[in-house]
Amino acid sequence: MVGNRLLKIKAFIPLMPSITKKIRIKTAVLLLSMAAPIWLGTETIAPQIVRAYTNRVDLEITRLPGDNYKSLLHRAEAVARAAAQRSFDKDILVTDVSVVVSAQNFGAIAPVLELNVSRSQWRNRPDTQRWAKYFKMARTLLFFGQSANSNASSEENNAVENIPQSTEVVPIPIPQVEVE
Repeated sequence: MVGNRLLKIKAFIPLMPSITKKIRIKTAVLLLSMAAPIWLGTETIAPQIVRAYTNRVDLEITRLPGDNYKSLLHRAEAVARAAAQRSFDKDILVTDVSVVVSAQNFGAIAPVLELNVSRSQWRNRPDTQRWAKYFKMARTLLFFGQSANSNASSEENNAVENIPQSTEVVPIPIPQVEVE
């Protein structure tokens, strides 16, 4: 009995490669022919969600001669407003914009403001001051005039309102000594 089975299996072994090739080809053709209709069906029923993203912009402005900190902040706000509007206008997939404006003064560079706003917020109220975050230490880091210590606590609460009108740098004359 066992001998007959072995004889049948040995007779069947040479036919195995041709049978397995036919099975593999039929399976592959069946799977591939079903993939396209399934994909089309899922795309028509539930299309893919639009991929939205945040646009990030880093800008730098330089202090102009005669600029005080208040005028520098106004220029930074104007630059941030233009960058945000440009970002939303340039790409319709942008949902959020992040603008960081840094200022340079006598070689020192510090971030002055950061504007983080979504498209819907900007559409409803395109106001830079409303959505901007002002960095309090920027005035000190950029070597602008310091306020008196009595104003320091109120300056921390209102970083934009307590800006001195003029912070011109006045050079101190150095006495000249003649050498004989």
